[in-house]
Amino acid sequence: MEKEEEIMLQIKDTLVTLDIAEKYFLCDLDKCLGECCIEGDAGAPITREEYDRLKQLTQVVWDDLLPAARERIAECGVGYIDEEGDLVTQIVDGRNCVFTTYGEDGKCLCAIEKAYREGRCDFRKPISCYLYPLRLTEYPTFTAVNYHRWKICKCAEVLGRAKGVRLYEFMREPLIERFGREWYDELCDACKAYLEEYGD
Repeated sequence: MEKEEEIMLQIKDTLVTLDIAEKYFLCDLDKCLGECCIEGDAGAPITREEYDRLKQLTQVVWDDLLPAARERIAECGVGYIDEEGDLVTQIVDGRNCVFTTYGEDGKCLCAIEKAYREGRCDFRKPISCYLYPLRLTEYPTFTAVNYHRWKICKCAEVLGRAKGVRLYEFMREPLIERFGREWYDELCDACKAYLEEYGD
């Protein structure tokens, strides 16, 4: 098969963008300041189970939340159905997820993940956030895994290339959490075979 005809990698019941092998990626929070968590016109996609979990964890992270976020949660809950019919987290000020918090250095942080890292809860964050910049689209018979490329993550591509870290390598832990170790090992083999044949 010619390279231009091979548009996706098939791993079990998923179709994965070739970007996952071709692109370099390593988050550079010192430069982007976590901007991906606050840019956009809707909150983070969540499942019904994650919605329930976030409700339970609200009190754990309450003191870390922005005042406007506390008001929104108190009035409207942690999530809503957006214009496309998807369940997403609430946002405030037209951009901040209600679980956004900020460090003294101005970096945007996820209050849920902050609590997880501090041992205050056992839930890291919604899987859509953990998988970012990869986005999943569910179809009746397969799941598509695509790379959301935009200017905010340009510094991550630059740092990834400098450090020699491919996107599939950077996303190891979230991909294993979502699809399992066997799936990820198969992905690694497919990416390495693809790169051996086509290189950069």
